[in-house]
Amino acid sequence: MSDPLRREFLAAAGIASLAALAAAQPAAGGDPSFMNNVPDPALAGKDLPTFKFALEKSDGKVIGNSYGKEATAAQLPISKGIAGVSIRLEPGAMRELHWHATAAEWAFVIEGRVRTTVVDPGGLAETNDFDPGDVWYFPRGHGHMLHCLGDKPCHFILIFDNGYFSEFGTFSITDWIGHTPPALLAKNFGLPEATFATFPKEEVYFARGKPPPAEPSVPLQGWKLPPETHKYRLLAQPPHATYRGGREWRVDSSRFPIAKTITGVVLDLDPGALRTLHWHPNADEWQYVIEGEVSVTLFGSHGRYRTERLQKGDVGYIPQGYGHSIENVGSGAARILIGFNAGTYETIDLSQWIAANPRDVLATNFGQPAEAFGKFPDRDVFIAGRDGT
Repeated sequence: MSDPLRREFLAAAGIASLAALAAAQPAAGGDPSFMNNVPDPALAGKDLPTFKFALEKSDGKVIGNSYGKEATAAQLPISKGIAGVSIRLEPGAMRELHWHATAAEWAFVIEGRVRTTVVDPGGLAETNDFDPGDVWYFPRGHGHMLHCLGDKPCHFILIFDNGYFSEFGTFSITDWIGHTPPALLAKNFGLPEATFATFPKEEVYFARGKPPPAEPSVPLQGWKLPPETHKYRLLAQPPHATYRGGREWRVDSSRFPIAKTITGVVLDLDPGALRTLHWHPNADEWQYVIEGEVSVTLFGSHGRYRTERLQKGDVGYIPQGYGHSIENVGSGAARILIGFNAGTYETIDLSQWIAANPRDVLATNFGQPAEAFGKFPDRDVFIAGRDGT
């Protein structure tokens, strides 16, 4: 057994033992979803583990001038709740028809243009064209494809609501048809066996051909559109909020109803600006640095604290409920794509928490004179500028 497999086996065995122990003792009160929770071995140690992965510097899967690079729990063990993939497609290349059995897909287009088609269990299908700043969402198990439009490459980031999901473990149409007996295919489609003689025998993954037409072609079944669109133009909207030190664009299921399991944020930080100390009660956080350089802090209770420096193309991960901050430490503006594995956005900021308490409570808690807290912000700061305002 290899070392990685042995570690996974021992971790699984440890979790099973702890789960059995917890199950033997009844829980009382509290949120039922958290009853008998077993501590995550990756987070239960004396020191916090790394929460950084250099995604764009990893090898990934390369076919021609197209690639897919992933950050899952295999590459970043702390990242159990969310997985992410960076895909670049050359002109005419297509991430072939496929589906994900164990995860929904949320995507943000960074560069170029992309066309997608997606089909739902009712046979309804939608084709959309995406520009930089646009977002799509495909529910778990819905079949889809991703096609580079035009004569320039495209680059997009995929976020999945399952950290153990692997982009390279998807169900691809060529893999299925290529390994199905010809007689079964002939009976399934009502066609001669010879029809499938020249079909690929192995998974294609990235199919390559001519760039698609400027206007989408009509499906074999004609247009049968679903009631909810899979497309949202995130950066075409005004920012959700603008601060002295930056801007935030946010989309959750309240604005994009089909995206019931993933919320997305684009965060712009001016040089020296800080996304202030905060935590998310309902979701893990996955970060991808689009531009710039940031310092991310993670607070894990009992004196455990860790800081990582993330550059363009790096990924960061914050477990649900853990305190953290993001600071622009580069010389230019920073842009961070952030995904959460929940359909609604929730945050509690440290400045907001302190502002929600009276001076006498704060004085007792910190052992300080009550008047010291008259200088603290009386509201949520969210983003602080270079000078702390």
